[in-house]
Amino acid sequence: MAAAVLACCLVLPACAQRRLVLIDQDGSGPGGSNQMAMMVLLQSPQAEVLGITMVTGNAWRDEETQHTLRMLELIGRTDVPVAKGAVFPLVRTEEETRLNTPLVGHVSWLGAWGEGPTTLVDTGHSGGVAGSAVRPTIHAPDVVPPMPEGAPHTKAIDEDAVHFLIRQVHAHPHAVTIYAAGPLTNIALAIRIDPEFAELTQGIVIMGGSLNPQTDDPEFAESPRHEFNFWFDPEAAHIVLRGHWPRVDVTTVDVSIKAPFTQAMLDEIAKSPNPAARYIAAWSQDRYYLWDELAACAWLDPSIITKEKQVYMDVDLSHGPSYGDTVTWTDAMRPATDVQKVHAQMDVDLARFTREFVELMSAPPQSGRKTGD
Repeated sequence: MAAAVLACCLVLPACAQRRLVLIDQDGSGPGGSNQMAMMVLLQSPQAEVLGITMVTGNAWRDEETQHTLRMLELIGRTDVPVAKGAVFPLVRTEEETRLNTPLVGHVSWLGAWGEGPTTLVDTGHSGGVAGSAVRPTIHAPDVVPPMPEGAPHTKAIDEDAVHFLIRQVHAHPHAVTIYAAGPLTNIALAIRIDPEFAELTQGIVIMGGSLNPQTDDPEFAESPRHEFNFWFDPEAAHIVLRGHWPRVDVTTVDVSIKAPFTQAMLDEIAKSPNPAARYIAAWSQDRYYLWDELAACAWLDPSIITKEKQVYMDVDLSHGPSYGDTVTWTDAMRPATDVQKVHAQMDVDLARFTREFVELMSAPPQSGRKTGD
């Protein structure tokens, strides 16, 4: 590990206080972007993770929960509580989505509703990404397929995710950041139950939305406003984006596709004997974009974001071809409704981000707890 470690990742001044964060994630696994993103915050001495709440997105909630519990065991962080959240979106259904597909066009990524056996599929990605991604096995929401990394010994807490989020924010008023890197169902429900929820935080970090990504990736080249987290639960995204947060940072597709997970990064991480690195070397085999990891590292070190746009942001709820797409306005064009301005991230210092991410993933666990078998 480098002797001079960047401020974002591994150096915490003795007088500094850890920043409180709640992770809301669709934790598909083993390995991959969702698990590694949580590990960014779990590995950082700057962050105190109060808990992890699970939401259906890339996979079903119960399967995600098991993978996340096992990841925590393997990297030595079983001190962090995990709470189960929403199984289904607020309004969108799998049946309606499939019935609409012949009319509005196919969607390349369906998350938990994915078709076919688990496999590596060609996604046509370029720019340093090997062109493959794991497509989940389709199964019932309460089914947990066999886990190649082993089943966890620990369990989720009894409290549901939404009330856990509300309780933690009230216990630490104006001190907690919400890191939301999956569909926003849990966060929307918290706002609906507790009107003070958003205002009592320090703000929210969202991986979501898309403005105008410059790419030949077929998922975005012809649908530049489409992004999975907003699309999977548009009504939830609408509620969250209109919340009165002290600050909203959005890691968009525009910047995410500039940050691939490369073989060189994996090779460097695999040199470390520490538990997080061993987990990644064993289970993070797909080469894809570092969507959620970038959002987490940008919260720890905002200087890695080199360009942003401050825009009013919402989601299309029309139930037509653009249902779930990102909608934005400038100051001059904003509607007369309660839309909120966000910091939409557009570009990244890739070398700095890569260095910080690799160092974090190579570091020893923060808790010092014994790792699982």
